[in-house]
Parts: sequence; C-alpha cells; structure tokens
Amino acid sequence: MKRVKLDKIDRKILSNLQDDGRITNVELAKEAGISAPPCLRRVRALEDNGFIKGYHAKVDPVALGYGVTVFAQVKLVSQAEADLKKFEEMINNWEMVRECHMLAGETDFLIKIVAHDWDHYQNFLTHELTAAPNVTSVKSSLAIRSAKDAPGVPIEV
Repeated sequence: MKRVKLDKIDRKILSNLQDDGRITNVELAKEAGISAPPCLRRVRALEDNGFIKGYHAKVDPVALGYGVTVFAQVKLVSQAEADLKKFEEMINNWEMVRECHMLAGETDFLIKIVAHDWDHYQNFLTHELTAAPNVTSVKSSLAIRSAKDAPGVPIEV
C-alpha cells in the first residue's frame, strides 16, 4: 500500500463507513460536508489505496446458534517460519476459528473460536486443535460476556 495523506474529509468518510457500512453515498457525502460525486470518488480511492478492505454485516452469533466464544492460547513446538505458515493455513480452514493473531512472548497464537455449546468446542479442541501437527499446548478461556466489541480502529476526525 502506498503512503497517502488523509485529510479531514477522508477521515470523516472512513469513520462514518466504519460505524455504518450501509450508509448511502448521499448521506455519507452530507456527513462529510461534500457533494455525492466527489464523495464516491474519495471512497473508491480509499478502497484502491487499501484503507477500506471490505464491507460486512455484523451478525448475532447467539441468534445463529453459536452460544459459546472461547479464546485459546496456542503454543507450538516449532516457531520456524514454515511451521508458522502451516499452522496459519490450517487455521484458515477451520470455520469455527474467527480470529487468529500471532503473538510475541510465551504464547504463539491467540485464536477466537465460536461454538454451538461447550461440548461442540471440546470436540473441536480434542479432535482438531490439540491433534494438529506442531501444537504443544492449548489454554482455553471461555468468554462470559462482551463489554465492548468495536470494529476497526479509532479514527481522529
């Protein structure tokens, strides 16, 4: 991604789209204080320059039958780049894994997993995650509730 300096209007557009990805271009332009055609051009430029990576709907996991969220700290036997890549490729094939972050320190990866119930998670843990090549240990933490779930990053306008 090439370096592009964002002005106040670009930041306002990004902030509004981050808060509501379904906002109309007309409303977005109004919020940014510009007319619709230049607003659309700016949005396209923000997409082309990699500031906007995509759009998605935020769905309710419980409504879809995923009542359990677990954060698992995964430690690997080897941290060689090839082994890290293999683990990441495997993680990307597991639909229950919604996030995966490689960490510095004692834990190699922190992964967020959704499951229908505790038994569903335990089955995944024993048959997939701990059985995976190169995994030496997994520490699971069950999420009780979420106090904040904000998308994206803070954008100063």
